[in-house]
Amino acid sequence: MKFEMMENGFETEMDFGRLEISGNEEYGFRPFQLLVSSLAVCSGGVLRNILEKMRMPADNITIEVKEVTRNVEIANRIEKIHLHFIIEGQDIDETKMDKVFELTLKNCAMAQSVIGSIELVETYEVRN
Repeated sequence: MKFEMMENGFETEMDFGRLEISGNEEYGFRPFQLLVSSLAVCSGGVLRNILEKMRMPADNITIEVKEVTRNVEIANRIEKIHLHFIIEGQDIDETKMDKVFELTLKNCAMAQSVIGSIELVETYEVRN
């Protein structure tokens, strides 16, 4: 990847398209939004794969970012992210969900990258 400076941030061109990043969301995605999005979508993708392997395919997964706590005294550092997963599917066995989320955390590269730096809270609800 290569990032080029723009008037109000930076941009990069990727196979999928251009990504514009700025501290001002009028001009692009804010860096913290990309970090939170990476954690949410990585966890969601791993969750989906684990459910499929356990023969409990999800018809839909919605991920809500319930909380992002930032510390303004330390460069507005992200200290906590709460992701809430809404899992829809007829074959979801709720008794196995604690194990599913344990495996999700263990196998999500983004979550593993921030462990020890950011408190990651994952909650869920199952809708049949």
